[in-house]
Amino acid sequence: MDKFNGQSMDIEQAERDKLQALFPQCFSEGKLDIDKLLNLCGEYIDNDFEKYKFEWSGKAECYRIAGKRSTGTLRPSRDESVNWDATRNLYIEGDNLEVLKLLQTAYFRKVKMIYIDPPYNTGNDFVYADDFRDPISRYKEVTQQTTKSNPETMGRYHTNWLNMMFPRLRLAANLLRDDGVIFISIDDNEVHNLRKLCDEVFGEENFVDTISWFKKASPSNDAQYFSNDVEYILVYAKTKSTWQPNRLPLTEKQMEYYQNPDNDPRGGWNSATYTCNKSRSERPNLYYPIMNPFTGQEVWPKETAVWKYSKEQCDEHIKDKLLFWGVEGTANFPRFKKLLTGHQGVVNRTLWHYDDVSHTQGASEELKQYGIVGFATPKPTRLIKKMLQIATDPNDNDIILDFFSGSATTAHAVMQLNAEDGGNRRYIMVQLPEICDENSEAYKAGYKNICEIGKERIRRAGAKILESSGQVKLGDEDNPPLDVGFRCFKLDSSNLVAWDATPISDGGLQTLWDRFDALSNTLKAGRSDMDIVFEVMLKMGVPLDFPVLPITVGDKKAYSIGEGCMILVCLDSGLTPEDIEAMCDLAPAKIIAAEEGFTDDTALSNAHYILKDRDIEMKLL
Repeated sequence: MDKFNGQSMDIEQAERDKLQALFPQCFSEGKLDIDKLLNLCGEYIDNDFEKYKFEWSGKAECYRIAGKRSTGTLRPSRDESVNWDATRNLYIEGDNLEVLKLLQTAYFRKVKMIYIDPPYNTGNDFVYADDFRDPISRYKEVTQQTTKSNPETMGRYHTNWLNMMFPRLRLAANLLRDDGVIFISIDDNEVHNLRKLCDEVFGEENFVDTISWFKKASPSNDAQYFSNDVEYILVYAKTKSTWQPNRLPLTEKQMEYYQNPDNDPRGGWNSATYTCNKSRSERPNLYYPIMNPFTGQEVWPKETAVWKYSKEQCDEHIKDKLLFWGVEGTANFPRFKKLLTGHQGVVNRTLWHYDDVSHTQGASEELKQYGIVGFATPKPTRLIKKMLQIATDPNDNDIILDFFSGSATTAHAVMQLNAEDGGNRRYIMVQLPEICDENSEAYKAGYKNICEIGKERIRRAGAKILESSGQVKLGDEDNPPLDVGFRCFKLDSSNLVAWDATPISDGGLQTLWDRFDALSNTLKAGRSDMDIVFEVMLKMGVPLDFPVLPITVGDKKAYSIGEGCMILVCLDSGLTPEDIEAMCDLAPAKIIAAEEGFTDDTALSNAHYILKDRDIEMKLL
């Protein structure tokens, strides 16, 4: 029986294992010889220190911070959740760096789309101050503080922002599926650095494009130089050769171009020219006559042009009645009919106008419709809905992650789009509970931190979406289930007792003895069974939306995780071999129990042999 590991996934070891499996000759005594690896790849050390690199102060520390394993956990908050038992959506309060580490095992390569709207580094944004030594303690300090500034006068203006972003993007990349994609909103303060940062994290070969969002309905007439009307959205695929964007449906304005002047029974159509500007000498195979069926005359292309299609393709078009000669059949040249039926959608463009996806003012007005005030610079729901249409499948249970979730626009967009197309997308929102300034409109409206704003928006938007879709509650009999709920979790220190290594001042002998006494129990006092169950799930790679069912085994209380009792957790004391036998009868893949829960060492030893005979793994807390 193994002891339960209370740490998050060891990302660095996982990467080393993959490398060692491919290149065992590059390892000696467990250490990677980087020179050998480079030589195998045809890269030879030439001591050329002048080659192009993207460097900044603190970059090496960023790698260490991203690789350091988290000892925290996510504690469930059922009272703040909506429809806990049925929902598959998650809302997580906490520093996104630690949360991303904790999600690695359960959500590694499972996220289809990431959207983030990080701080733009305008000088007034909150700058995450990561602590390499004790991140959970640092997180608790941060949550008691209001927004900090990062003025250019500090001398580390860009460096602070890069040190905040790099480890988070590195961890986020691990969560993307091979056919996944990330969209990142940014303005011109850091767009140049973000592009280089993403090239390093995702690979420059996986850069897809930069979208320009025309965000303002009217110019800023008080601007000193130019009215800043555009923001950017960088798009990177996890693997560009694998990712395939969806085409967008036609807008109402585009639909107006599809008429039916000849009453084609197949419906509306649009037309395109049947010629192209190539000469007969360049494409002789495209120079041939086409007979007008109305006049019986043969028509040739103009002398300076040829047909777009080969003779064989043209014959197919005639057979399929796709050539249009005018309503009266008297046109000089045919046009090609593009039927609305079977239309493959519109190719994506890199300029998104506010007429299509709304603007910043519209985003603020949208929040006011739900009675939420005081949140600066939200994004419009329509903006993120467009990304979802491009990057996700409505019927594939796609997971969408936003780890700078702010007012939870992404969650709103996911629910709204699911309501419109019957989709089953689900979201994971992560947000630091930044304190609202006491003078802010949000604080005056009763919101103590940003997370309270986000959760309340989801609740109100979900209720309105249900009402608009005709559902009184989730999953009416006459309607497909629409998930507008969420499970709420909060970042905290582990539920398992660990040695307190905080320095002790002189005369602290009693404190030392107290610390030794604390180690007699493996589980912290004041933590609930569900706190521990979800930490087990998180660190054993079980998604947090899996069902957890309280059951009774003999006279002991236990928890069945997943369909068919995938994992059985029992935290009761007084465990006997008979209890273990009864648990084994449920045929779980794993059993989790507290070591101190067994009646004595003999009971623990007997349990070991029972589990070995049944081929069931047990881990001890």
